[in-house]
Amino acid sequence: MNAPAPSTLGELRASGHVQKDLRSEIRDNLVAALAEGRDPWPGLHGLDDTVIPQLERALIAGHDVVLLGERGQGKTRLLRTLVGLLDEWTPVIAGSELGEHPYDPIVPASRRRAAELGDDLPIAWRHRDERYAEKLATPDTSVADLIGDVDPMKVAEGRSLGDPETIHFGLVPRSHRGIVAINELPDLAERIQVAMLNVMEERDIQVRGYVLRLPLDVLVLATANPEDYTNRGRIITPLKDRFGAEIRTHYPLELADEVAVIRQEASLVTTVPDYLLEILARFTRGLRESNAVDQRAGVSARFAIAGAETIAAAALHRATRQGEEHGVARVVDLETAVDVLGGKVEFETGEEGRERAVLDHVLRTATAATVRDRLAGIDFALLVEAFTEGATVVTGEQVSAADFLAGLPVLGESDLYDEVMERLGATDDGERAAALELALEGLFLARKIGKDSDASETVYG
Repeated sequence: MNAPAPSTLGELRASGHVQKDLRSEIRDNLVAALAEGRDPWPGLHGLDDTVIPQLERALIAGHDVVLLGERGQGKTRLLRTLVGLLDEWTPVIAGSELGEHPYDPIVPASRRRAAELGDDLPIAWRHRDERYAEKLATPDTSVADLIGDVDPMKVAEGRSLGDPETIHFGLVPRSHRGIVAINELPDLAERIQVAMLNVMEERDIQVRGYVLRLPLDVLVLATANPEDYTNRGRIITPLKDRFGAEIRTHYPLELADEVAVIRQEASLVTTVPDYLLEILARFTRGLRESNAVDQRAGVSARFAIAGAETIAAAALHRATRQGEEHGVARVVDLETAVDVLGGKVEFETGEEGRERAVLDHVLRTATAATVRDRLAGIDFALLVEAFTEGATVVTGEQVSAADFLAGLPVLGESDLYDEVMERLGATDDGERAAALELALEGLFLARKIGKDSDASETVYG
């Protein structure tokens, strides 16, 4: 959609445009979306009955918000989704440093231009994507970065130090009539947090003693990990008091939501069957419940996302090496994910040296649970009998789907293999191999058959 047509203040007035403050704009758009039954939070899973209602109430109330939660709970994504609650286009004074509304200039330069030009004051249109600013709080962030400072270049041009027009505005004033989000707020030095107090309460700024009152119209959002209050830093009490709402986020409560997050966020270079994503989701959730893992740090959703991308890459690597037309991830590829994901988990102090054993145990538990869920009711007696009589099946990171399928025991007239493949939605050779490998792994975990693994191959027998 193109920007609206009015290009001067006079044309804007003639069009009937009505100015709204930021909180009213967000409130009206949110209420309209809810009344229409439209989801204003696309791409967010597992928060519908907990976090989202709290956030909606805070926005309707016009509150600044701080989101508290462990890493990888979607806090930043949630903040960025708020952009959709802004009007698509909003008018600003053309050339204005702070994007002021043409009806309400707030800096001396804009007021002077408005007085001189009247209805001929030129305006521009700003898209809602340009009205969201995000800052990662780091210990080296300065007051100048957030609020502003004297610009020596403007002083060098001949202006006096007492002239408010010598100020170079920081991120918060430049977000006037928009949203400013500060990630990891406790990492901000306490003296810098103090500089936010006036912005949060009085909605103005002070720069090096200048008597410059700017009635800023900004919505301040922030994120923090709960443990940051005592470890890396804290949010100072006066600043915490100025946030109207403090909302606790959480990881997805339901397995289906966990899988949906992985499927949505992972960039998969080849096919990964849903049941493997389910294993990764159960794996992640199992680690979040493990006594061996430091739960204060949490296990991020990025853990499972990276795992899905890794097993997809392993499948494509195998397909390329073996000359397969299309790669499909299999159970054997899960080991490649475990090899590289350990660094994403914070273990308890007493678990040194046992990290890999913990990961392997939780992965086996996740795989067994998925097999029970997906293949319950199928009778594998004939297949177990074939292994009892000496059959073996070889798989591995570089064993092609065709070779794996060719090595399966012949079960006569039995339609067992077809039943497994139908249950798991397998159609081509790659998907058939993946489905039957899951069945073999399930039999091993149920102690029906054995398994012997080395660096290059795995033998079921």
